[in-house]
Amino acid sequence: MESMLNKLKSTVTKVTADVTSAVMGNPVTREFDVGRHIASGGNGLAWKIFNGTKKSTKQEVAVFVFDKKLIDKYQKFEKDQIIDSLKRGVQQLTRLRHPRLLTVQHPLEESRDCLAFCTEPVFASLANVLGNWENLPSSISPDIKDYKLYDVETKYGLLQVSEGLSFLHSSVKMVHGNVTPENVILNKSGAWKIMGFDFCVSSSNPSEQEPKFPCKEWDPNLPSLCLPNPEYLAPEYILSVSCETASDMYSLGAVMYAVFNQGRPIFEVNKQDIYKSFSRQLDQLSRLGSSSLTSIPEEVREHVKLLLNVTPTVRPDADQMTKIPFFDDVGAVTLQYFDTLFQRDNLQKSQFFKGLPKVLPKLPKRVIVQRILPCLTSEFVNPDMVPFVLPNVLLIAEECTKEEYIKLILPELGPVFKQQEPIQASNMILLIFLQKMDLLLTKTPPDEIKNSVLPMVYRALEAPSIQIQELCLNIIPTFANLIDYPSMKNALIPRIKNACLQTSSLAVRVNSLVCLGKILEYLDKWFVLDDILPFLQQIPSKEPAVLMGILGIYKCTFTHKKLGITKEQLAGKVLPHLIPLSIENNLNLNQFSSFIAVIKEMLSRLESEHRTKLEQLHVMQEQQRSLDIGNQMSTSEETKVAHSGSQQIDKVFNNIGADLLSGSESENREDGMQGKQKRGSLTLEEKQKLAKEQEQAQKLKSQQPLKPQVHTPIAPIKQTKDLTDTLMENMSSLTSLSVSTPKISASSTFTPVPSTGLGMMFSTPIDNTKRNLTNGLNANMGFQTSGFSMPVNPNQNFFSGTGTAGVTTMSLGAPPTMSNFSPLTIPPASVKQPQQRPTDMSALNNLFGPQKPKVSMNQLSQQKPNQWLNQFAPPQGSPVMGSAAMGTQGNVMGQAAFGMQGNPFFNPQNFAQPPPTTMTSSSSASNDLKDLFG
Repeated sequence: MESMLNKLKSTVTKVTADVTSAVMGNPVTREFDVGRHIASGGNGLAWKIFNGTKKSTKQEVAVFVFDKKLIDKYQKFEKDQIIDSLKRGVQQLTRLRHPRLLTVQHPLEESRDCLAFCTEPVFASLANVLGNWENLPSSISPDIKDYKLYDVETKYGLLQVSEGLSFLHSSVKMVHGNVTPENVILNKSGAWKIMGFDFCVSSSNPSEQEPKFPCKEWDPNLPSLCLPNPEYLAPEYILSVSCETASDMYSLGAVMYAVFNQGRPIFEVNKQDIYKSFSRQLDQLSRLGSSSLTSIPEEVREHVKLLLNVTPTVRPDADQMTKIPFFDDVGAVTLQYFDTLFQRDNLQKSQFFKGLPKVLPKLPKRVIVQRILPCLTSEFVNPDMVPFVLPNVLLIAEECTKEEYIKLILPELGPVFKQQEPIQASNMILLIFLQKMDLLLTKTPPDEIKNSVLPMVYRALEAPSIQIQELCLNIIPTFANLIDYPSMKNALIPRIKNACLQTSSLAVRVNSLVCLGKILEYLDKWFVLDDILPFLQQIPSKEPAVLMGILGIYKCTFTHKKLGITKEQLAGKVLPHLIPLSIENNLNLNQFSSFIAVIKEMLSRLESEHRTKLEQLHVMQEQQRSLDIGNQMSTSEETKVAHSGSQQIDKVFNNIGADLLSGSESENREDGMQGKQKRGSLTLEEKQKLAKEQEQAQKLKSQQPLKPQVHTPIAPIKQTKDLTDTLMENMSSLTSLSVSTPKISASSTFTPVPSTGLGMMFSTPIDNTKRNLTNGLNANMGFQTSGFSMPVNPNQNFFSGTGTAGVTTMSLGAPPTMSNFSPLTIPPASVKQPQQRPTDMSALNNLFGPQKPKVSMNQLSQQKPNQWLNQFAPPQGSPVMGSAAMGTQGNVMGQAAFGMQGNPFFNPQNFAQPPPTTMTSSSSASNDLKDLFG
């Protein structure tokens, strides 16, 4: 790899050095940049030909350079003769202007090391093309090495040389004197041009009809560069020292022979003995037969033989040669017409361009690209000719590679894409481009498509011509796959929709719908559902063709694998639109059948999809329901085990009756369990209630036990405390505390009540021996006073849950027969009970008022039951409650504690006082007892 790089570097360095040394110091380099050595030409191929560019305009040129080192071997006077001969030829070429002569862009400039001048861009000399590579770089370009002349190029090239000689002979009255392959130059377009006027001879009497051309005698002592090439020179030059225009025609015949014989001349001349060689040549020419010209095409063979005739008068002149049938080839005539195109008017040009598409397929690609394409694109400056030229240019573009298209054709099409004037020509241009749109989108780069090609399509959709709109709509589906999605979505589709809605032409509207239906596959599903389908409902016309177009778009969207219509869209938008359209009066039977078929298919899929969805939802709901039942059952069992006590208490509160009064604890439990079993699964309200009870029980268990504190005796206060508010607060607070299962002893009338209950609001266990206080009553004695009877509601519990340990509770036995008893409530003072007097709460105020009258047992027995019970009401906050007082308190507190849970007659308005916010401590209760009982 390194060796290859070094070799390439040395080659580049050598070429650069050659170029630098060849033109160093020459004035040509001030205006032109000299490039690569590409060819050689002129007499003896002495001129090196380089690529070049003009610095000011960047115009491409060819730089001819003669390196004076080539003549170092000659004497000074010989050098001067050579230089003078070369200068004379270039100066004569500079003065002459003709399409068949090489055009000089910059005159000859001489420096110490070289001669140089600039011409139009050149490909090579004819000698180089025919295989003579003298004075070429060591690495010959493949373009020259592999170059092959096509028949049309040969014919037209020889015709061009003939036309050039005709110009010299007829117009300039000049004999070229050295017509050879070295002096025929092929320019970059492939045209054959004449140069090398070093030995030209002008007429001595140009004003006369018969011009005379003086001729110099052949001097073999002169350097070869000072003499014409004898192999292409007419015999009369040497043998009779004369020349005329026919002498150039002989040279033309020799060139034609060399062209068809791979560059070999008809005779080889010994330059050392030139006269002997020409004498032999004259002999052979006089006996020249058809066998010697077998390589020449038959249709021109006789003309070549005439050109090589010994007698100059027999040779055809240049004008006659241009008219021989051999040059009537279609390709040659076409190329010749292009060379004279600037002389034609628009009508002649239009007729020629119309017939050109039939000729182009017969011509070689290189000839078309080099010779025809530049002539066609040069006509784009004429707006009227663009519609006639453009089809030929696009036809050539089809045969070009993408690189050739981008380099040679696309830059010339840029202005044509935007041409809008004149209107007729603009419409024709749109039609032509639309017909070749697949070619443009295939070979044009994406950026240029977005900037030039698609704007032209948009312009066609908005054109006033219905024909252009129809053509555009018909062609768009053929290249829709080549349009980028953003351009299609944001620019193309909106214009198609506008064309459909705004046009007055039924054909345009139908073609718009057909176009949309064909390009649906290139759109995404949601764009179609959100943009295309709603657009269909905006179309105002109800013609059968339009309706069938709408149906077609719906059907394509519905059945396409990538698209599809959701069942929501079907039910909400599509079917409500299609069903009314199906009964339009304009539809025939077949069209109606098509509508119904699509509608039935949509309904079938809608039913299938929605039924499947509902079945799946039903299965999921059943599964969820079974899971919920299982969870409820398992939760119920765990709750039974973990919180059996709390559940039993709830049942006791709800179902308590006369059995509670008998004190049968086991029966209550059995009834609770049986009730639970009868209820089955819990309702949501029961579960919420159960959860709250569990949470409250957990909080109570987590509390630290309260320890009694030792208090020193405090002197009694003279003014007795009013315990009415405290009693009402205790009754109200009973409703907010959880209840545990009561433990009722069946053997004793007065039983201790478990702690953590609602009875007296004490949660700290206290020893019974310490808590039992004597207040003049026997703790084990029960009271049965005549006139005192307490009606019992069988569904009402008189005991508010559990009380503090050590507090005894008195159970009042029910009489055998009991009259109807109204609910235990605290009625307002203004409400009178018809059968029973309400409890007189004022007795408490009288009992604990400022005066404390002492009452004996006999007096107590004489009082009314309520008044009698109020006598024994403990002071506010008392931890101990007498048996008589418990009757009243149990009555009132039962209403407060049980009304919320099971008493249907509970009325919160019966409470005169609001619920308490704090609880009375056990120590203050003890003090109140001491104050009351001493």
